[in-house]
Amino acid sequence: MDTTMIILVLLIATALAFDFTNGFHDTGNAMATSIATNALKPKTAVILAGLLNLVGAFLSVEVAITVTTSVLKIQDGKTGSLLAGIDQSTGLTIIFSGLIGGILWNLLTWLFGIPSSSSHALFGGLIGAGLAALGMAGVNWSGVFGKVILPALAAPFIAGLVAACGTWMVYRLTRNVAKKRREDGFRWGQIATASLVALSHGTNDAQKTMGVIALALITTGHLTGNVKEDGLPFWVIASCALAIGLGTYIGGWRVIRTLGKGLVEIESPQGLAAEASSAAIILSSSAAGMALSTTHVATGSILGSGVGKPGAQVRWKVAGRMAAAWLITLPSAAIVGALSFWLSNVVKSASGSDLAGDGLIFVILVGLTGYMYWRAQQQKVDHNNVNADWDDTSNSVVPADERKKVADQPTASV
Repeated sequence: MDTTMIILVLLIATALAFDFTNGFHDTGNAMATSIATNALKPKTAVILAGLLNLVGAFLSVEVAITVTTSVLKIQDGKTGSLLAGIDQSTGLTIIFSGLIGGILWNLLTWLFGIPSSSSHALFGGLIGAGLAALGMAGVNWSGVFGKVILPALAAPFIAGLVAACGTWMVYRLTRNVAKKRREDGFRWGQIATASLVALSHGTNDAQKTMGVIALALITTGHLTGNVKEDGLPFWVIASCALAIGLGTYIGGWRVIRTLGKGLVEIESPQGLAAEASSAAIILSSSAAGMALSTTHVATGSILGSGVGKPGAQVRWKVAGRMAAAWLITLPSAAIVGALSFWLSNVVKSASGSDLAGDGLIFVILVGLTGYMYWRAQQQKVDHNNVNADWDDTSNSVVPADERKKVADQPTASV
């Protein structure tokens, strides 16, 4: 196996790792409200979401086509041949570095329970690496603005407006229905709409990883540039479907807790309105090939459900923290992507080995991933405490009892 093939295999493994983090980071987009209202038990919810994400990944490749053509400008969109001045090594390192930016930002925001956009983390990483390698010419700016930035700005507001109107209407129509009867009835509707969101998440988000793998295969000449006409290999679709399904099953409990308990104390009618709004917007955008952030849509819908319910309390401080994370996601991931490319390039130049440079940034990724996982285990959030009361004083994703337990542990003497 030559060096290029080894790097390609490492890149595909890293892409599937990103797909896995996308799954567990975004589980809450579909299931947070159903878990918060007890429409579904936590474990049942993540199993259902995992299966539907897996199925959804097989339904379309429109978003994958967007990723191969609308973010980086490293190959001819029709022939697939690399543009002048770009060799296979440079192309693969750009994609590799972009994935590292996406994964590390996903893990950092998961650690703090912030529902940031996996999509924007990925695109930010790719844009940063493209800029580091090729300057402004390395990015397809018209595609980024048309397919990524504009949907990112519009989607949360549209989702919030639809969910707010839907919530107001639901409470208006059922104002004379006993609360328990209303809650019980809407829980069944929640299960249906949450399932639709999970299916649409698989349709939208798994394709982003398919697009990245396709871009790598185009770079090495294993795939033609015309994905729309020639399609994707089945193994690419199946492996991405499996990775996002498994990640969703693992359940990103920290993000689920923030969405389900941190923004609004949700009741079943609100959950139904929020999930119906999210599903409609995500499915329609996937059909149009827009690389939409499902996290932005889900969060906007949940906030809208809080605004639409008379007398509901929306925790705007938590929402503000999330909005700040949204604003810095793309540039932060871009910085990590750029630094990863520069580091790999320096090592390549010094050692004369492409594998040494890309291998080093892969090892750094594994080390930082292990560290963040270890940190998360110190103050655990899982299916047992995901619905614990939210602490308005600290606004920490970690339940107060868990923080107290850690604080009470004796410190080792030197």
